[in-house]
Amino acid sequence: MTTHTTGHFTYADWQETALEETEGGAKLARAVVTNAFSGGIEAPRTSCQYAITYLPDKTGVCCGYELLTGTLDGRAGSFVVVQHASWGEDATVHCAFEVVPGSGTGELTGLTGSGTFSAVQGESEIPYSFDYAL
Repeated sequence: MTTHTTGHFTYADWQETALEETEGGAKLARAVVTNAFSGGIEAPRTSCQYAITYLPDKTGVCCGYELLTGTLDGRAGSFVVVQHASWGEDATVHCAFEVVPGSGTGELTGLTGSGTFSAVQGESEIPYSFDYAL
């Protein structure tokens, strides 16, 4: 049976490093990010890394992995999600994520699931939606 949960997260820290850029072309970067989740997922300090491609038309894509440690609807443990995101000229990031199979620990062992979020530029709280099974 699948369970649906929601909440929000905030960026606690974002450290970005430019890797390579071509004149008039794409720019590659990486970011080390710390987030704080609340709601169905309670994870006060996550660990996340993104690989980012900025395109000359102000759009882009990124992918990353995030380790969440805390609780999921009251069950304690940790799990990793892989994220795939893109944004258009309005800079709103649309992301889909899914649990990395086998990454659940503690009461989250065997966790599967996927979710989404949209991060609007300038908004400090980002709502997420997550469907999962244990």
